[in-house]
Amino acid sequence: MGASDPEVAPCARGGAAGMAGAGAGAGARGGAAAGVEARARDPPPAHRAHPRHPRPAAQPSARRMDGASGGLGSGDNAPTTEALFVALGAGVTALSHPLLYVKLLIQVGHEPMPPTVGTNVLGRKVLYLPSFFTYAKYIVQVDGKIGLFRGLSPRLMSNALSTVTRGSMKKVFPPDEIEQVSNKDDMKTSLKKVVKETSYEMMMQCVSRMLAHPLHVISMRCMVQFVGREAKYSGVLSSIGKIFKEEGLLGFFVGLIPHLLGDVVFLWGCNLLAHFINAYLVDDSVSDTPGGLGNDQNPGSQFSQALAIRSYTKFVMGIAVSMLTYPFLLVGDLMAVNNCGLQAGLPPYSPVFKSWIHCWKYLSVQV
Repeated sequence: MGASDPEVAPCARGGAAGMAGAGAGAGARGGAAAGVEARARDPPPAHRAHPRHPRPAAQPSARRMDGASGGLGSGDNAPTTEALFVALGAGVTALSHPLLYVKLLIQVGHEPMPPTVGTNVLGRKVLYLPSFFTYAKYIVQVDGKIGLFRGLSPRLMSNALSTVTRGSMKKVFPPDEIEQVSNKDDMKTSLKKVVKETSYEMMMQCVSRMLAHPLHVISMRCMVQFVGREAKYSGVLSSIGKIFKEEGLLGFFVGLIPHLLGDVVFLWGCNLLAHFINAYLVDDSVSDTPGGLGNDQNPGSQFSQALAIRSYTKFVMGIAVSMLTYPFLLVGDLMAVNNCGLQAGLPPYSPVFKSWIHCWKYLSVQV
């Protein structure tokens, strides 16, 4: 963990330390945004290929993997492919769960171990918060190794429901009419295609987020029970009954709005930034051969560097934009556990917030 001054408030330290986990939250949303600019450029025509630089085989896009057109997701293979995606997603979720668990406990301000005094590069004395491994070791000492996976079941169900929802929406609203961006398009045409495709991705992401959010709330509350050693939320069905009885239907959707805003900002920011960078800053005439031959002298080779740069643009933009949208995720997670009868959502760990805007303003003044 990074260093912090002794006088920094717990919630502020939790928000700053939680930035280390922003990339994990971005990964889930990055799946929704992955289809726009990563396949934004078509390969060069066949007659321009060079003998020393054969054109790579076309990679299947996300659109070809659903039931709308031929490929892995067509016909009888669609259920098998969807089950494969659910299984792969479950494996990644299970492996990354301890990281998210520790991040959430830091976000709510739970600091069971005292910070250590050290010096930074400027020689100033600062307090170092426990690292992820130190925190994880403490959880194992208290709850055993299985304790690192508290709240995993509802999170697995939430991710599976999100994946199935997106697959079903692609069948109901097939994206056949959405054209892919080509390097032959002018700037206005390519921008229209990016906007249209991002709008489609945003619709799927928002619907899947709304349907899976109740399970996300249950998972968050199961994890923060570690703070007060409660056992209020012990199972998915019993948790559903408790939330409905105490908070009504709206209790399942606390913290939904900041999460939706974060998803929307992430999608549009990532896709548009990647599109403009690829369109205006990446030069198709750049060659990776000695001497930098142009189009007429060495056709086919000038695309290798440009395509390599474009393949990394989406990834880099995803990291950058996820840092900007992290406050939305932080507010959403804090609202999911706030004033729910658990010690982590009550003073002194956290004030009782009236709304997510109240939570946002409170955290803003703590920095």
